[in-house]
Amino acid sequence: MYTGIVQGSYPVVAIEKKTGLHTLTIALDGELCRDIQIGASVAVDGVCLTVTAIRDTQLLFDVMQQTLQQTTLGSLRLNDRVNIERSARYGDEIGGHAMSGHVDAAIEIIAVDEPENNRELSFRLPPSLAPYLFQRGYVGLNGCSLTVARYQPEEAQFTVCLIPETLRVTNFGEKVAGDKVNLELDRQTQAIVDSVRRYLEDNQQQLRQWLVD
Repeated sequence: MYTGIVQGSYPVVAIEKKTGLHTLTIALDGELCRDIQIGASVAVDGVCLTVTAIRDTQLLFDVMQQTLQQTTLGSLRLNDRVNIERSARYGDEIGGHAMSGHVDAAIEIIAVDEPENNRELSFRLPPSLAPYLFQRGYVGLNGCSLTVARYQPEEAQFTVCLIPETLRVTNFGEKVAGDKVNLELDRQTQAIVDSVRRYLEDNQQQLRQWLVD
C-alpha cells in the first residue's frame, strides 16, 4: 500500500528492452534506499513494482508486457524523471489517501495553466471511468494523491492544482499538454459507485413497481 505522498522524482539511468519485458534502472539517493531489500515494493510513477536488484543507490525493476501497455512506463526514455514512493509501513501517517499502485489508465494532459504560485493540469478521462470522479474527490496521478479541483462529467474532463512544494518533489513541473500520466482511482469511491450500480441493476423491477405504487 502507498499513501500518495511522493518522496521525490529520480532519473531513469538505464533501460534494457527485451521482448515483453523492460528492466528499468533508477538512481535514487542514499536516504531513500535505506534498508531496502530485493523484493521490496516501490511505486514508480504510481505503478507498484518489485525491486529485482540493488547496485549501491540504483534500483532495478522488471516491467512486464501488460504494464508496459497500460501505463506510461513503456514510453520512458533515458534521463526521464519518475515519481518514487516506497511502500507504507504499519503506523506511517497517511498524508494523502490509500493507494494500491494498480493503474487504471494512462490519461492525457489536455491543458496546462500557470496562475501565480500555482500550476493547473487538466486531463481527459476514458468515458468508462468518468462515474468514479467527483469534485473535491481524491485521485492518484503518477503516484501522487491529489484533489480534483474542477470536474466536467459531461466532457469527462477534470483539473488538479499543484502547489510549489508538489512541483518541487514530483515530475509534474516537467509535464506539458500531450503528455500522459498514470491514473489510479480512489478505491473507496469505486467500490461505492459499483455497489450502488449493481443494486440498481438487480432491483430495477422492484424499483419500477415502487414508483408506480
